[in-house]
Amino acid sequence: MCRWIAYVGTPIFIEDLLFQTGHSLIDQSLNAQEVNTTTNGDGFGVGWYGKRPFPGVFKETSPAWNDPNLRALAQQTESGLFFAHIRAATGTPVQRTNSHPFSYENWLFQHNGDIEDFWKIRRPLMQRVSDDFYRAIKGSTDSEVMFALALTHGLRDDPIGATARMLADVEEERTRAGIEVQATFTAALSDGNTVWAFRYSSDRQSKTLYYSRRTDALATLDEGYDDLPGSPVVIASEPLDDVRDEWATVPESSVLIATKGSCEVRDLPEIRASV
Repeated sequence: MCRWIAYVGTPIFIEDLLFQTGHSLIDQSLNAQEVNTTTNGDGFGVGWYGKRPFPGVFKETSPAWNDPNLRALAQQTESGLFFAHIRAATGTPVQRTNSHPFSYENWLFQHNGDIEDFWKIRRPLMQRVSDDFYRAIKGSTDSEVMFALALTHGLRDDPIGATARMLADVEEERTRAGIEVQATFTAALSDGNTVWAFRYSSDRQSKTLYYSRRTDALATLDEGYDDLPGSPVVIASEPLDDVRDEWATVPESSVLIATKGSCEVRDLPEIRASV
């Protein structure tokens, strides 16, 4: 499985969360603690928003801990909303088009999870994707198909409802195909202003997801951010430091909605297969 982080708040250098915290995303790429695959070296990606309405995206197939271009970019790029993802492949090739985050217009999407035996339902799910979004699919992951399907269901106008309808499609096709292993979906998406972070699984045993709003959750090895105005939100597959009581768990079957200065948790609509 994969690990990812999302940040929204006062602009900071991407390096601060990727490299500088005690259990940073780069540390998790070698030493993940809350997943079976402790090493996540099958590619990485960073997506960030700046002064333009669409995000910048940098993705590679090399391990995140061993890419000097990632460190150089993270040291120089400051953003108030960014995603970062490290990949542990689960059955699809290690290639740039399969690295997260995925983007479409002003949207970013990244995912940790798996649809077991995805090949059995890839075709029927792809048939549900509209032509416009079908053309945008470049890789072979279940994650990118789910993103395109959510876009088809009206993601741009109703992110939570569209994601719920997409998950209902997945559950329906899993049921038709007789897939017994439960699907898992811990994901984040953003339009450049808001981050929606979802935690869902078919059996309510979802992959881990946490968030923190304390400014010293951003403390680096050399300096802190105690003077940051507002209240930044950090969302992560695993806490980025050892102060566990300052990290709240995103509940099962819910979505965390975060903007600069605020966040709230809502229940997901009921996900039900129609077969």
